[in-house]
Amino acid sequence: MIKLTTSSRDLVTQAEQEITALSPSEVKAEQGKAGVVLVDLRDIRELQHEGKIASAMHVPRGMLEFWIDPDSPYYRKEFDQVESLILFCNKGWRSALAAKALQDMGVEQVKHMQGGFTLWAKEIGEIEQVEHR
Repeated sequence: MIKLTTSSRDLVTQAEQEITALSPSEVKAEQGKAGVVLVDLRDIRELQHEGKIASAMHVPRGMLEFWIDPDSPYYRKEFDQVESLILFCNKGWRSALAAKALQDMGVEQVKHMQGGFTLWAKEIGEIEQVEHR
């Protein structure tokens, strides 16, 4: 068994102390504003099974840092006009770590949604279905 000195939950807790978290209702209020992009970090299978938030951009968690970096061969032009990012995943753990990583890269306008898609579905309930390919 691998011995850990810091658990994954500890990493999330540490990240949450250094990032800005928004409630689903606060995210809803930001949704659709110019320059604000909601980024869904969930796996494609999660989107297909659970649905998605309208207008959210799907970015696989493992590609986020590469897609946002203009010097990366994986850079995506969709980030050219972005002024502010709101990240979310299923429960808010991956998005907390991702927000911290982007802050470490120098991204100032990045937040994450506390409770993730699960809490959004419970509190807001606006979900679009995703076609299976």
